[in-house]
Amino acid sequence: MNDVSNRNTTLKYRPDIDGLRCIAVLSVLAFHLAPNRLPGGFVGVDVFFVISGYLISAIVFSEISASRFSVIGFYERRIRRIFPALFATLIVVSAVLSFLLLPSEFVTYAKSVVAATLSFSNFYFWQHSGYFDSPTSNPLLHTWSLAVEEQFYILFPIFLVITRRFFPNRLKLAVVVLFFASLVSSEITLHYDAVTAFYMPYTRAWELLLG
Repeated sequence: MNDVSNRNTTLKYRPDIDGLRCIAVLSVLAFHLAPNRLPGGFVGVDVFFVISGYLISAIVFSEISASRFSVIGFYERRIRRIFPALFATLIVVSAVLSFLLLPSEFVTYAKSVVAATLSFSNFYFWQHSGYFDSPTSNPLLHTWSLAVEEQFYILFPIFLVITRRFFPNRLKLAVVVLFFASLVSSEITLHYDAVTAFYMPYTRAWELLLG
């Protein structure tokens, strides 16, 4: 909740949202521990996307309305919020796996480290693994969702700034149109390729926009 407590926003702490986060995390953990008993547990990821969309968009809209939103400042806050924990995770996991993996396996793992660091691990795992086929074979597989979020938050503020600049009275309408465009593309993609629908930012954006 670091973003919520940032001094540049007026968004108050929401304990109910922390409760939803807890439920979402537990459902995903339960899914991985007993996928046959809780096959829908991965919906916790969807809940997380909606929560994230609510929290971040509330901050962005508030700052835009007050005419004090800065794209660079927003990116700087995202980096301070995400990267320390991400790098700590990568360092610890890499140190442990250096003793457990064969050299060829570690090279493959190192590629996923690069993907996670540059926030495109969703594209990497989309090409190299199926999430539901082997959920424990890639230690950094979980970073795909973080990558989707970061890709969304790279583009969404720019979209809002441009829309407000040229269509100041159509900001909410533009978000609604973007929401339905993503939702339709998600349904169409899911029909033809479920793996692509799972990993791609354009098929996940509607969940963040719903928030």
